Amino acid sequence: MTKLSQSELERHLWQAADILRGTVDAGDYKQYIFGLLFYRRLCDVWDEEFEALLAETGNPEEAADPDEHRFHIPPQHHWTAIRKHSTQIGQHLNNAFSAIEDANLRLRGVFGDVDFANQERFPDARLEMLLAHYEKYRLRNTDVPPDMLGDAYMYLIAQFAEGSGKKGGEFYTPRQVVKLIVECLDPKPGMSIYDPTCGSGGMLLEAVQHIKEQGGDPRSLALYGQEKNLGTWAIAQINLFLHNIDDAFIAKGDTILDPKRYDPKAQEFTPGVGAYDRVMANPPFSEKVWGYEVWSNGDPFGRDMYGCPPQTKGDLAFVQHMVASLGDNGVLGVVVPHGVLFRGGAEGRIRETMLKADIVEAVIGLAPNLFYGAGIPTAILIIRKNRPAPRRGKVLVVNGDATFQSGTAQNFLSNEHVDALAGAFHSFVDVEKFARVVSVDEIEQNGFNLNITRYVQTGVDAKVVDAHLEVTRLQDLIVQRDDAETVMFGHLRRLGYVE
Repeated sequence: MTKLSQSELERHLWQAADILRGTVDAGDYKQYIFGLLFYRRLCDVWDEEFEALLAETGNPEEAADPDEHRFHIPPQHHWTAIRKHSTQIGQHLNNAFSAIEDANLRLRGVFGDVDFANQERFPDARLEMLLAHYEKYRLRNTDVPPDMLGDAYMYLIAQFAEGSGKKGGEFYTPRQVVKLIVECLDPKPGMSIYDPTCGSGGMLLEAVQHIKEQGGDPRSLALYGQEKNLGTWAIAQINLFLHNIDDAFIAKGDTILDPKRYDPKAQEFTPGVGAYDRVMANPPFSEKVWGYEVWSNGDPFGRDMYGCPPQTKGDLAFVQHMVASLGDNGVLGVVVPHGVLFRGGAEGRIRETMLKADIVEAVIGLAPNLFYGAGIPTAILIIRKNRPAPRRGKVLVVNGDATFQSGTAQNFLSNEHVDALAGAFHSFVDVEKFARVVSVDEIEQNGFNLNITRYVQTGVDAKVVDAHLEVTRLQDLIVQRDDAETVMFGHLRRLGYVE
């Protein structure tokens, strides 16, 4: 069987999407592509395990024992059984997905609401083409190792995010931004990692990769998350499984209105807020419907210790949920829109209370247009409950608005950019036109405004503006405009155009 390179594998998997284009909405067909890819992988790995067990035992029944396999595939719903059908292929696929979920508790819901049975959308001829395409190459572990297939899956997620525009940001955070957050938080083996808006699972996987690169055992990590969108939850689960991570626990549901934590004794999720070593997330920006009606009367889980966010902007609800989810020595990193740093009202009061509590350790401004469908300026907040003594009473402000590389549709961060931004955080020292350690006293004098350019400017030093002179000039221009308007209407009246 032909061995694939990483780029060949990615190209092969992306070509499967071409077969569905035109019959399925672009925003939807990722679910079908991901579902079929996972199904093919499950069956190929089952075959691989079966052959190895059969060679070892010589007993077909023992080699097919479900307890001997990572996941059980009912024989009548194996890929090869489905390929014997030339009609109603979609319904047979649906049946296979349901049967595999029923046979594997860990896979419940992983195929989401994928439905191939609509023959107008998925005629047998098109499904035959799609399945034949997937059969060009085997996807056994010996052919495609987990990290290789996992990286190809991440490539597909990024491609679908790019094609989905604004919706792409709902399930995918650019990998280099994720890497920056993980580099700043620097998780260690044995830690618990939590992402309350986990999307496709990229934050959790980057934490695993970080441990690998540090020479640690990623299996020692305890991985947790929650995701509101059921389709995105399924993408995350497949992502983790394809990376050979079976023991990550991702809850379904609304993190703000229905937070869940995993109870290892009961082996189930229960309502509540956990306590984790590292918390990281890219929540939805300025969510308009987030749960204000509940929080305005007091959050039932006590997460509103710094105040209730405004009705139409839920950013600081997610931030406060993350703070409440920290263990005593925990650290969190969260992406926020710039408005969170300087807006007044309820957000201003929350920001003031957080700064006075001395939990805000750093604000790292990011370059514009790094996120799919969101060109607004963003920043990463680093928050720590118990800060080391040298950093207390201070906030590191990093201005990364010039730290990026231009792309065709999106800007992006290189590895060097990530190293520079993360290095500034770990160094916690002043760097001219890049980073500055600011006292909370100075921030208080500025009305607890954390607007990055107030403290660090990257460009040419701004000219000092004489406000009184500029107002006088504006007033003169208004007078000139009014005079010109009077003359113009005078001419129009004489010509009879206006009364």
